[in-house]
Amino acid sequence: MEPRRDTPASTPAATTTAVLPLEPGRWALDQAHARVGFAARHMGLAKVRGVFTDVDAVLVVGPSPEHTAVEATIATASLDTGNEMRDANLRGEALLDVERRPTITFRSTGITGADDEWRLDGELTVGDVTGPISLDVEFAGVGEVFGGGRHAGFEARGELRRKDFGLSFGPLDPAVGQVVELTLDLEFVEPA
Repeated sequence: MEPRRDTPASTPAATTTAVLPLEPGRWALDQAHARVGFAARHMGLAKVRGVFTDVDAVLVVGPSPEHTAVEATIATASLDTGNEMRDANLRGEALLDVERRPTITFRSTGITGADDEWRLDGELTVGDVTGPISLDVEFAGVGEVFGGGRHAGFEARGELRRKDFGLSFGPLDPAVGQVVELTLDLEFVEPA
């Protein structure tokens, strides 16, 4: 499926008969317990791993998965691989071009699953390119956090192909793997 350019999201939500194990309402992201990681192969050899340190998300829980949604925004300039020179190259015009693409956004289109295994389908937008993405989500449960109310924990995994989102290094493109693995560890705070 070809990603869309400059078009609003229009994918119908997937449905399931499962019951979400969360209280309805707007769950805010706990910034202190949020990590968006990525990995891609360098020269077909070792994986280079990194994180985006500036991420925000909200989980709006309805009475069923059909009425539940997730939205997230990542600041592209917050990319960090632990190497300043590499980070500058990745943020530059050749790949992310953070001046032209200051954010990456995600909007869910469907949630299916049960118990602790879920699938989150959605649309990822990088600059002017929007395309589908699916994440396998493990629900870790809900627990009382000292001084912070009840939190729900999630781990999500997925992957994307750089070319599907217009991310290229030009002549140096073969040096970086096309498949980017994504790993998200997130805690959301139960609404008061």
